[in-house]
Amino acid sequence: MRFLEALSGWREGRLTQEEAARLLGVCERSFRRYLNRHEEAGLEGLIDKRLSQVSHRRAPVDEVLATTALYQKHYAGWNVKHFHSWYQREHKGSRSYSWVKSVLQSQGVIAKAPGRGKHRKRRERSPLPGMMLHQDGSTHEWVPGQQWDLIVTMDDATNAHYSMFFVDEEGTQSSLQGVRDVIEQHGLFSSFYSDRGSHYWTTPEAGGKVDKEHPTQFGRAMKQLGITMIAAYSPEARGRSERMFSTHQERLPRELALAGITDMAAANRYLAEHYRQNFNAEFMQPAMEEGGAFVPWIGGNLDDILCEQFERTVGHDNCVHFDGMALQIPSDRHRCHYVKAKVRVTRYTNGSLAIFHGPRKLALYDDKGKEMKQDIQAVAPVRRAASAGN
Repeated sequence: MRFLEALSGWREGRLTQEEAARLLGVCERSFRRYLNRHEEAGLEGLIDKRLSQVSHRRAPVDEVLATTALYQKHYAGWNVKHFHSWYQREHKGSRSYSWVKSVLQSQGVIAKAPGRGKHRKRRERSPLPGMMLHQDGSTHEWVPGQQWDLIVTMDDATNAHYSMFFVDEEGTQSSLQGVRDVIEQHGLFSSFYSDRGSHYWTTPEAGGKVDKEHPTQFGRAMKQLGITMIAAYSPEARGRSERMFSTHQERLPRELALAGITDMAAANRYLAEHYRQNFNAEFMQPAMEEGGAFVPWIGGNLDDILCEQFERTVGHDNCVHFDGMALQIPSDRHRCHYVKAKVRVTRYTNGSLAIFHGPRKLALYDDKGKEMKQDIQAVAPVRRAASAGN
């Protein structure tokens, strides 16, 4: 109707071709094309033929149906990004994430997510790997009917997950194990960022400042290694960890179910052999600067640092009472007895125990308190590269 109005004005001389074109919102040349098409085919000639033609780049209907069926049959409930990574890796799919998302939404298989609020401000990442590591735990029903804690130790600079494993309950031993995994693979790092959990920090007042003068067992180990601890005072301060666990809670239960895994040992093997490397390949980011801040570990026995240490006094029967167990100190050639001597009981991450008198290890026990016969070594002095404290 607008074209007929412009055509009538032009034919009656009330409008020039330029003015008629402006009325239609097109250029003068396009208006002349409209005139030619109108003369040849009438108003039907003005219809854009592209509206009735299928794009040659449009995916075949069979491919759309096959992708939809693949999702519904094997991956129902997965988010699109998670499904797309498996679609490309396991099924050799060639379509983009946007295409897969559009197809699943158009077929009504997944719903459109609500719009997100604007991200106002964020802390810049550390420029080098090894400058700051995050560690946190998440309690979740990772397999049907079982609540486990997932312990993750990740790099602030790259999002790289250096350690991931399940435990029954997060605590000192699990935190030490995560740090141990990193040091054995990459070396010492500069700082450690965590929440104010009781195994990380002593907090005199609930919700208050942490007490840096009275470290926990974990804090003592970090101080001995020369690693600076940093406490987070709000969930927003741990935003990267929170978002990361949200992704794991969305993906991991579905992958474990797909693999038929229901016990913790098998789940930990899956994390080590498949999930962590796939997650890093997809979510790792390049560091802001080249190089790294990790320092090779050149100290003594790492076991005797990443552990829990408790002072005890030896009884008249040369036994040390610890955690409901009586640990018998065997006789040796260095001393007749250790009655009333101050000793140090060490509990390692694997649950085994040891008794030290100064730098000497007097005995080693299993987690039940039974003595384990083996060569007893003195603790090597703790040393660290000079640059580690920088």
